[in-house]
Amino acid sequence: MENSKTYESVFNPEDFSIVPARTFDELKVGEVFRAPSRTLTDAHASAFQTVSCDNHPIHYDVEYAKRYGHEAPVVHGLQVLAFTAPGATLLPNYFGNVFIAFLELSCNFLKEVHSGDTLYSSLAITDLTPQGDKGIVTTKVTVYNQKSELVLEGQHKYLLKR
Repeated sequence: MENSKTYESVFNPEDFSIVPARTFDELKVGEVFRAPSRTLTDAHASAFQTVSCDNHPIHYDVEYAKRYGHEAPVVHGLQVLAFTAPGATLLPNYFGNVFIAFLELSCNFLKEVHSGDTLYSSLAITDLTPQGDKGIVTTKVTVYNQKSELVLEGQHKYLLKR
């Protein structure tokens, strides 16, 4: 019982983190941050359709999709891009309080994604550019499907304090 009192007396929520935060200079090119895999369902597509207001039938009408050469309705590209959200990985936790801004992103959509596909996303640090008291972290983002096909690749840039 005494140990729990000792623990409670020194606990500070501001010191509670999932992983130890690192400074810009402690990050390394080549580090990879993976998100948990996720299998897309029709419910995910419907929720994204509601949020995005994208009501194109290619995303929900089986017969329309087949008429235009697709095996099934195509998951919204922006929904696939959302799988590269850094917060789906531990990367922002490593940034801790040195994070300033998410500067930019780019991507190429390489393969169609359909309901039932399982996606695997990761962010790999490819460049660390010091700029005085700040630094830019560049990551390569990738999303693969269950067939090991690269369905999306791109880049993110973040600004951190040094």
